[in-house]
Amino acid sequence: WARNPDTGVAKWVYQMTPHDEWDYDGVNEMILSDQSINGQVRKLLTHFDRNGLGYTLDRATGELLVAEKYDPKVNWTSGVDMDKNSATYGRPKVLDAASTDKAGEDHNVKGICPAALGTKDEQPAAYSPDTQL
Repeated sequence: WARNPDTGVAKWVYQMTPHDEWDYDGVNEMILSDQSINGQVRKLLTHFDRNGLGYTLDRATGELLVAEKYDPKVNWTSGVDMDKNSATYGRPKVLDAASTDKAGEDHNVKGICPAALGTKDEQPAAYSPDTQL
């Protein structure tokens, strides 16, 4: 969520795991930084989600700039649709074999990585403007 601090009106929203079938919650910290992207300094928001994907968004506009697996064992998605012309742009490409919804009402999907605790849970991440890491 991003709000206009003067009016409280929502500016944009991005949901990392729509229809979250695995209880990832997305509660980890949002790292704010100013970094150069293609020669232009942008105000960024970076988030390493429990779902095993790392995201970077322009925090002024909500534009999704990066959405990549940071855990190579993630097996519920093949990645995020980054085609801006696609109807599913910005959404994870959920694999049918990992979907509790697709498997049916009485089927228990097993072996999902990461588990509900997530790839990253409460351990904080940070950005250093000195090293730009």
